[in-house]
Amino acid sequence: MTLLGHSIPDPGVLTAPPATAAGRTKDLLAVSDVSGSQLFRLFRVARELKAAPRTGPASQWLSGLTLGLLFEKPSTRTRVSFEAGMHQLGGQALFLPSDTIQLSRGESLGDTALVLSRYLDGLVIRTFEQTTLEEWARHATVPVINGLTDLCHPCQILADLFTIMEVKESFAEDAFEGFKLAYVGDGNNIANSLIEAGAKVGMHVVIGCPSQYQPDPGIVARSRDEAGRTGATIEIVHNPAVAAENADALYTDVWTSMGQEHEQAERVKVLAPYQLNEQLLRRAKPSAVVLHCLPAHRGEEITATVLDGPQSVVLQQAENRLHVQKAILTEWLGRPWP
Repeated sequence: MTLLGHSIPDPGVLTAPPATAAGRTKDLLAVSDVSGSQLFRLFRVARELKAAPRTGPASQWLSGLTLGLLFEKPSTRTRVSFEAGMHQLGGQALFLPSDTIQLSRGESLGDTALVLSRYLDGLVIRTFEQTTLEEWARHATVPVINGLTDLCHPCQILADLFTIMEVKESFAEDAFEGFKLAYVGDGNNIANSLIEAGAKVGMHVVIGCPSQYQPDPGIVARSRDEAGRTGATIEIVHNPAVAAENADALYTDVWTSMGQEHEQAERVKVLAPYQLNEQLLRRAKPSAVVLHCLPAHRGEEITATVLDGPQSVVLQQAENRLHVQKAILTEWLGRPWP
């Protein structure tokens, strides 16, 4: 098998779903819900699923199971990758826009969650507040997976780590040792989940952001505690050039997230110095890769020449949402196997 022009050993082909961990949390609401060892198991399964034929044994792993996708925000990659992933694993997915079900007419969230739990085997929730997601998880009796909130985007970040491991051609548990990832721009849900993930895998994460758009302080504090045990470092700086210096990966995201449109003019003004452009990229290592979770606004948070350039792995990163989410579905919806 080749990857970015390099040959790597073919992974072993799974013939039966991996055993789910006895200590697995019921829900995946944030990266903090996943242990370090569980992260690397997910990456191993994702790698094997990516290499496996579509018609192989994995195509029936989730046969007979149904996933509900209840979304309050628009989506391309999250929706399509979960729907396609369920189909490729032998299950099915139902897309449930919140404005088309009785929730929009006053039915309580708790009642909706309890009823859907009797129809479905799992729920992906894409909403605004993390507290709303947590309420779904409290009431639902089936696994609830975070498809994005304003606070966290764990499925995206797990795919990002998997992409970095592919680029490094290393799936060992020390793959992130000495690796510096610099995120520049708005300290949003992507930044929060990157901080959580970096702390778990021993990565050096630097967030370059303005003082008024910093990551969640609670997440930063908890992640720094975990970083002390894993050898990771978490830094928040306000100079993008300092953040990017000698980085192995540069990451950015849109400056105005969904629901913040009324702040766009102010955000563009404040965040303009944090654009991921050729000048900033030159501060990173020559081998550095460029990451963006998409959708991208070319000419705003990132220039077209960087986004489409030779150091960009953005399309590989987007594709890996499918493979990592298939591993997540197997882990959270799959039944225990011998």
